[in-house]
Amino acid sequence: MTGLDRRTLLKGGLAATGALALGSVTGAGVAEAAARVDRTLARDLAVPWGMAFLPNGDALVGERDSGDVHVVARGGGRHRVGHLDVFSQLSSAGESGLLGLALHPGFASNGWVYAYLSTHSDNRVVRMQYADGRLGARHLVLAGIPMNVHHNGGGLVFGPGGELFASTGDGEDGARAQSRSSLGGKILRMTPTGGVPAGNPFGNHVWSMGHRNVEGITFDAQGTLWASEFGEKRTDELNRIVRGGNYGWPRVEGADGRGGFRDPFAQWSPTSSCSPSGVAVANGQAWLGALQGRCLFSVRLHGPHARTKHKHFAGRFGRIRAVHRAPDGSLWITTSNRDGRGTPGPHDDRVIRVVV
Repeated sequence: MTGLDRRTLLKGGLAATGALALGSVTGAGVAEAAARVDRTLARDLAVPWGMAFLPNGDALVGERDSGDVHVVARGGGRHRVGHLDVFSQLSSAGESGLLGLALHPGFASNGWVYAYLSTHSDNRVVRMQYADGRLGARHLVLAGIPMNVHHNGGGLVFGPGGELFASTGDGEDGARAQSRSSLGGKILRMTPTGGVPAGNPFGNHVWSMGHRNVEGITFDAQGTLWASEFGEKRTDELNRIVRGGNYGWPRVEGADGRGGFRDPFAQWSPTSSCSPSGVAVANGQAWLGALQGRCLFSVRLHGPHARTKHKHFAGRFGRIRAVHRAPDGSLWITTSNRDGRGTPGPHDDRVIRVVV
């Protein structure tokens, strides 16, 4: 079953921003402080997806289907700074286009911006220099990641050691996820120029395997890598990623106990309750954008109530896609109501600042 089949369109409109949305408890009676909407920073965007924060606290934000890149100011407002030619399949509710964005750890001196994008033949990672308020020519970092209408992955993040991690989908062919030689259905680890770093478990770009479609990846302050993963029919996942780990797809969906695969840290069933895309870590919790769930989920990561889930902003903004932790500790989230599966309102899509 394809991603489109299993993410049946939900009906419903959007409510206005600005009011406090209480977090509803989905754990066993564990109280949780509510996330609070501070303001809408930018609106009238079309499927904002990738995001990378500049040193001054503003952010580069990419539009999936147009390939346009904007600077969204930390105080609100936006302006276009570049465009990337991408292959997008909006008319068929596809998932290709301009996906993840990341800044080189040495961005302040070298200006390198990384992007995960789709072409007519593959998904690939490229980089460009950002100078004088504009993005320059793109340079290839890694090509040959499987591309299809659905399951294109798209997450990018630099790790504590300076290597670049990219999350990929299986391109609608689950066998790729269990093949160590395929770049599909994986989390990849590479040097900033696309080489294979020392310490990769299989001698190639593969860091972990057995993934169906991972769109969100992030590191916490302790250097742990976290990833969100779309299930097919039954179970969505939040995974703690370890070197060489096999997370089971397509042989298993969700936890298999002693079956030999890595079990999720947290999971949601049915998939219509969540469909997790972006993920960020703040205040000891993972925060996940839920597309079908049309909310922001938080998951406690430590302590006696670890794995407890809470729901925020249920139905208020429609489909929530990206979730990123800003330098000031707030979360920036984006809506995804113009992606062919949502119900656009008059000012969609948006970038919203949330205080947690």
